Amino acid sequence: MILLSKGIIAIALVAVVVVLFIGLFNMMRGGSANLSQKMMRWRVVLQFIAVIVMMSVLYLTGN
Repeated sequence: MILLSKGIIAIALVAVVVVLFIGLFNMMRGGSANLSQKMMRWRVVLQFIAVIVMMSVLYLTGN
């Protein structure tokens, strides 16, 4: 259970970082402002999901 929960947390955090870097890379290279804005919105949603996952794991494991 603990190994699975750590894997789920890692996946959520990696998703946040990937979307963050896609948005930042797009802004730095002068790409579409719409794409950068969309990536930053996705980042916020993924951060919310990551926090919910982490809090759920802490609650369920009793730590």
